[in-house]
Amino acid sequence: MPLAAQSALHLIEGAGNTLAVIPPGAASLRRALESAGCEILESPHTARGLGASLAAGVAASADAEGWIVALGDMPFIRSSTIAAVRQRLAAGALIAAPTLIATGQRGHPVGFSRALHTRLVEVDGDEGARSLIAAHGGDVVLIEVDDPGIVEDIDRPGDLEGRETRG
Repeated sequence: MPLAAQSALHLIEGAGNTLAVIPPGAASLRRALESAGCEILESPHTARGLGASLAAGVAASADAEGWIVALGDMPFIRSSTIAAVRQRLAAGALIAAPTLIATGQRGHPVGFSRALHTRLVEVDGDEGARSLIAAHGGDVVLIEVDDPGIVEDIDRPGDLEGRETRG
């Protein structure tokens, strides 16, 4: 199963639905994500980076109560971690993010409240929402988890050696 599809399955299990933002014409990626249950948004803005992709996704789902931003190259995040982020948003958090109990390292996915809609659609480039998180640092609700998947991304095939993507 493609990594992005595995990541999407966990997101759907934890959050209930998923909108995947992909480049135009990425037919095999589209098929894999649709088979995992994702709604798809093809956007030319993906060429400008993660931030532009995020902004496109938020703009396309403007009626959402909030957004959980996850990456397709992080297939080891447990659906229970994603559900915890969703629950914190539902309880009123402006921003919610998991931290690894063992190290205190903040990871993914990051949840954003509807109150940040205007700021999220303005995000651009390849930085993602890092500056938005920094600007609201005191408002970030950290969720301690024992889920090393929140900090494990797959950049090369060798990163998968000895690992199962379904977990």
